[in-house]
Amino acid sequence: MREIALSIPTLEAEQNIDIEVKINGKRRSLRYHVEIIAWDDVGKPTEEKAEVLKRVLRDYDKDWQLVQIGAPTDKTIPIMFRKTKTDPET
Repeated sequence: MREIALSIPTLEAEQNIDIEVKINGKRRSLRYHVEIIAWDDVGKPTEEKAEVLKRVLRDYDKDWQLVQIGAPTDKTIPIMFRKTKTDPET
């Protein structure tokens, strides 16, 4: 599948992004979700951030595919997912 590049500004809160495109005359809906993961909410004090991130991604809803991991801060990291099951519209 070809990718569409999205430039999303720095976020403070989660966002849902819905895009409609026309491919070979057929409409498709693409759904993206940007989730802001707070390190303190999902990790243990002694756990490495990389291990926290691996666990979050492993346990995430399988209907969503990882698209991008944003730049982390000391408190959070943004992660973008794309809905894997979209129905083409005619």
